[in-house]
Amino acid sequence: MFRIPSIDVAMAVIFGIGYAGIIFEESLAFNKSGVGLLMAVSLWAVRSIGAPSTDIAISELTYAFAEVSEIVFFLFGAMTIVEIVDAHQGFKLVTDNITTRKRRTLLWVIGLVTFFLSSVLDNLTSTIAMVSLLRKLVPPSEFRKLLGAVVVMAANAGGAWTPIGDVTTTMLWIHGQISTLQTMKDLFVPSAVSLAVPLALMSLTSEVNGYEQDSSNVMASKQTAPQGQLVFFVGIGALIFVPVFKALTGLPPFMGILLGLGVLWILTDAIHYGESEKQKLKVPQALSRIDTQGVLFFLGILLSVSSLEAAGILRELANYLDTHIPSSEMIASVIGLVSAIIDNVPLVAATMGMYDLTSFPQDSQFWQLIAYCASTGGSMLVIGSAAGVAFMGMEKVDFFWYLRKVSGYAFAGYVAGIAAYLAIHNLPISLPTTVAQVPFLSFLVHKL
Repeated sequence: MFRIPSIDVAMAVIFGIGYAGIIFEESLAFNKSGVGLLMAVSLWAVRSIGAPSTDIAISELTYAFAEVSEIVFFLFGAMTIVEIVDAHQGFKLVTDNITTRKRRTLLWVIGLVTFFLSSVLDNLTSTIAMVSLLRKLVPPSEFRKLLGAVVVMAANAGGAWTPIGDVTTTMLWIHGQISTLQTMKDLFVPSAVSLAVPLALMSLTSEVNGYEQDSSNVMASKQTAPQGQLVFFVGIGALIFVPVFKALTGLPPFMGILLGLGVLWILTDAIHYGESEKQKLKVPQALSRIDTQGVLFFLGILLSVSSLEAAGILRELANYLDTHIPSSEMIASVIGLVSAIIDNVPLVAATMGMYDLTSFPQDSQFWQLIAYCASTGGSMLVIGSAAGVAFMGMEKVDFFWYLRKVSGYAFAGYVAGIAAYLAIHNLPISLPTTVAQVPFLSFLVHKL
């Protein structure tokens, strides 16, 4: 009769040790993907011992793996599409149109471009593309570091208001906690506020109000690959079409992303037919360049969290939070703060296991705040998001520089965004709904 509590403790200890290994990846020199996979298998092995029978544990694992696989295949397809577009230098269509050298203007332009780019792409890809652009626009300086920090905040904010902009919003969307157009409508303003506040505050600093940039610092860009514009529009169109495909067919999003990948695969094969020197522009080579270890990390984390859910540990944690933090808005806000330190993927996965759709229905304030807080909360520390980690590596930014120069602005934006969301939903404020009244989109709203 005392077996179940001891099993729960064992699983909690394994998860804690594994999570510590992920957090201190750099210090321990262990790759987090390997740690995640080892943790997942260990947790499910312990779960099989503690379950009433092995058949029940296998049934739980089969169900969990089916759900996790949807996210993994979606990420796999989306990352491949983005890699194909990037190989054709398709993103130059965006970056080459930024020509201003005024510091304050450049600050806002970089922020806004990243904000909207990240709403379609993932925040990691948007950060890599925009930081690469900064190297062409601005020489190494304190100002370039600030612009890079703006990219991180804008990428995380932009990923919060669309289902395909951040892996956490994608997770919530795939599992039905949020819908497409309702999320875009309700989270756009808070996400925009979370970026506008830091930009406004940073515009007052001496680094931004300095002299204009010298255009002689602009470096030569690579030429767009043949048919790069076509690949760009087809690739971005494939990503945007995923929610439409889900609305029209009712099939899960990963089927839509695989459809887009198949179309782009055939297109690039046709464009580069007989060009042996252009193999790097085709899908097989793109598959070899995507972040496979990142996908395996997500697999390990999501399977680990699902084991805790199967054991009932997450439900007990949810009951504890409900007892001690009665406000769902406060719970979501705390999760956002924690995401500045701990990766937001397992945080959101754990939250999804703690609360089901009977506790909070689709598009409730709780799930929308989770989508917003988990995405934007990671901006408060440079290690709090994939975008921040990428920026830190590309620009050699120190953790404490970011903490000293940027964290305050990011926190102000985070709080302002939450305040904007609560004000919109709890005060008699009427926002324009013109987009939802377009005939075709109104059909999507009904379907979604």
